[in-house]
Amino acid sequence: MNKITPAPTNKAVHELFLRSGSDNKADSAQALDMLAVALTEPLRQAVLHGANLEPIFTPVPLAEGSAPEFSIDVLTPGQEDEHIAYTNPGNGRIPERHIEGDYVTIPTYGIASSVDWALKHARASRFDVMSRAMQILEAGFVRKLNTDGWHTVLSAGTDRNILVHDADANAGQFTKRLVSLAQTVMQRNAGGNHSSLNPGRLTDIFMSLEGIQDIRNWGVDQVDDFTRRDIFLAPNGNIVSIYGVSIHGMYEFGVDQEYQKYFTNQLSGTMGASDNEVAVACDLSTNDSFMMPMTVPVSIFQDDALHRHQRAGFYGWAEVGFGVLDNRRVLMLSF
Repeated sequence: MNKITPAPTNKAVHELFLRSGSDNKADSAQALDMLAVALTEPLRQAVLHGANLEPIFTPVPLAEGSAPEFSIDVLTPGQEDEHIAYTNPGNGRIPERHIEGDYVTIPTYGIASSVDWALKHARASRFDVMSRAMQILEAGFVRKLNTDGWHTVLSAGTDRNILVHDADANAGQFTKRLVSLAQTVMQRNAGGNHSSLNPGRLTDIFMSLEGIQDIRNWGVDQVDDFTRRDIFLAPNGNIVSIYGVSIHGMYEFGVDQEYQKYFTNQLSGTMGASDNEVAVACDLSTNDSFMMPMTVPVSIFQDDALHRHQRAGFYGWAEVGFGVLDNRRVLMLSF
């Protein structure tokens, strides 16, 4: 997650923080207004780049009040092979075939958050207090975006009604065969052929930390020693790739974890007969499906109603939306 809090060595921001604790209300309010302006842009960057859905969704900044409309492919799932040409004997009228595209509107909605602290911290030059407050403000926005974005991805994957699982694996075991099956299913159901310009393919799998540890514990009967060494040395507990598919470990996946409970409880999703966990497989080779329109960027303001309570703080809002234009780009896995 990108840090949005200025370092204490940032003299200008530090001085504004000190001024915010002034006994002069006008001077305090002016300093807080200037702080809000100074922190808005870093917070926008942190919100965009700090979410765990960053690899999936493409932020699309739009003017406030504009219609977040996105064109969709003229071929919907189930019509992938409906490309037609005709044998022409050289005499006669060539049949006409009219193609009309369509578009969808992704509704946007407001999100908001706030944070405040006692003015005495500013007078005591407790810059660390404001730093922590800004981290909390950032975390509120990021948490909301993560939740809404991933709920959209899980809904799209569940609605596709294709579940990939390895029937020969032990319960709760993530296997190489599951990756192979997911690759094949993604390609088979995406349309095109091996020479297509933009064929569907599996690029990323998002799964639980326990699944990552399954991979790290693969024995010599599953992978060779050189591969096991690469897995052993993989940084941050993540596996770089398997068969060219990037593997991402996430806290929110796993038994009784947030995203799995949303899949089973809210979406009524099902897993393989003896499976314990779900994972999400995506085709992120192009940025044509997972869209995140932003009609109002994150905006931060000082909360001047707090002064009578001997406190200072900020509040802010944004307007965003999430949409999956083509659910052929996402698959649900279970293991």
